[in-house]
Amino acid sequence: MGEQPVRVLACGDVEGKLNALFNRVQTIQKKAGQFDLLLCVGEFFGTTPEAEAEWQQYKTGAKKAPIHTYILGAASQETAKNFPTADGCELAENITYLGRRGVFTGVSGLQIAYVSGREALQEPAPAHCFTPKDLSALVAPLTGSSKFRGVDILLTSQWPRGVWNYGNNPEVNTKFCGSGSVANLAEKLKPRYHFAALEGAHYERLPYRNHVVLQENTQHVSRFIALATVNNPAKKKYLYAFNIIPMKTMDPSELVKQPQDVTENPYRRSGKDKTGFNTAEDEAPAHQFFFDLSKKQDGGPRGRGRKRPSDGDGHQQGRRWEGDGRGRDQQQDGDGHQQHKQPRRHPQPPGPCWFCLASPQVEKHLVISIGSHCYLALAKGGLTSRHMLILPIGHYQSVVELSSEVVEEMEKYKSALKSFYKSKGERCVLFERNYRSQHLQLQVVPVPLDRCATEDIKEAFMVQAQEQQMELMEIPEHTDLKQIAPPGTPYFYVELDSGEKLFYRIQKHFPLQFGREVLASEALLNIPTRADWKECKQSREEEDDCCKQLRDDFQPYDFAWDD
Repeated sequence: MGEQPVRVLACGDVEGKLNALFNRVQTIQKKAGQFDLLLCVGEFFGTTPEAEAEWQQYKTGAKKAPIHTYILGAASQETAKNFPTADGCELAENITYLGRRGVFTGVSGLQIAYVSGREALQEPAPAHCFTPKDLSALVAPLTGSSKFRGVDILLTSQWPRGVWNYGNNPEVNTKFCGSGSVANLAEKLKPRYHFAALEGAHYERLPYRNHVVLQENTQHVSRFIALATVNNPAKKKYLYAFNIIPMKTMDPSELVKQPQDVTENPYRRSGKDKTGFNTAEDEAPAHQFFFDLSKKQDGGPRGRGRKRPSDGDGHQQGRRWEGDGRGRDQQQDGDGHQQHKQPRRHPQPPGPCWFCLASPQVEKHLVISIGSHCYLALAKGGLTSRHMLILPIGHYQSVVELSSEVVEEMEKYKSALKSFYKSKGERCVLFERNYRSQHLQLQVVPVPLDRCATEDIKEAFMVQAQEQQMELMEIPEHTDLKQIAPPGTPYFYVELDSGEKLFYRIQKHFPLQFGREVLASEALLNIPTRADWKECKQSREEEDDCCKQLRDDFQPYDFAWDD
């Protein structure tokens, strides 16, 4: 449509290094031409005598910023003295303090929402902190309009907590990083660009979507970018240059285009719809529960931690692991002792469950690795000798019911298994059947690279589904299943090594062995007689040998291994 883009520079913590910043800006402008504005997040002012001396040069007019510069307020008590008022004002020529919070709209129509300082953890809030009332006052006038689609840019000093969910990981300690209220703000305002600082790190998150796939109209994506400190010795990026056409003048079809690497929204967690701004949203760290492995046989399961409640003599015989995730009752010895109760962090089953790790019926010799929230086991009657299951330690029926920390560890196991299989010249296929099952079992089946390509595997699933009058649907790579299959929905799901995902919402009947049948077919593994797990059973001795070998082979890839 020919609109002129606005040319923007964004900067992390300046900390009083004004000369260094503006010299760098001038160098950039000589090479790339004039930019329209510079947006600074984090601490703009420094606390050293050198920083104060530099500021006086600009404040008195001895020096002038080479670009219209807009800054946020103090993020610490020490720098609060540089801001005479909570309202925005010009502090020096070309250097403007935006204010405590608000929306700045440029001549071009570019809309910039901003919040200064850190989240207040006490009342009354210090001058360098914002409160839930500040955020509500910022959000209400914007989202109250029926025409609201989002803002062009959001400026905050603090990172939004959990922005790394579903995305690439930042080089910061995520346990202590970010604000839950800023995350809530970002979710509500749907900024096309969100800039933050204070962590001394550069982090460009993969773009994330603002709509629920297949349930809502497509919306624009958001990009979160954290910037480092000016002139940092590690030379981490502190300036970010970009062009942006204001949302209000942009062609709607162009605005909502989805890049290939788009991910799920990091702030939509567990289906909880947050309506207000809270200050203490962080979850307590999860406790661990492991059954006793102190009497483990040679080459017993790997796992982190040594404090494991005893389950007695370990003589209980249990449910068999099966390649398709079903179980078969076994006798239980009467002299097994009562197990310690699981901490409440791991959900409990309403009745006996043969896959909860606390269950006395678990066949422990099949366990390969134990993490904090998930464990790895050899599939009973597996398609191949390296066919494994990823299972949650607590009781969850399906992937869509998992809590965030379980999802995170399950992804770590997936990644570890992909690397492990790659070392064996194999690619892996993952599938889940949430139908006539009590406890989630994510099947992980390796397929030799020289047998077939990923595209062949995808086609085999599609074709065999069609033959059975089922329509497997391809869903975007970074889609969260929770968005298309609410808890309780029966479904079948496949994840390929390319990241492609296939999904089928089960209507009435579904062939229980479908996943195995496809992989065992002539087109793929070419072992059709192994489609039924009952035809693949091994003796206890054979299982022991297989598991011992698998533990040893997997150990270099096992993040849960505790030296």
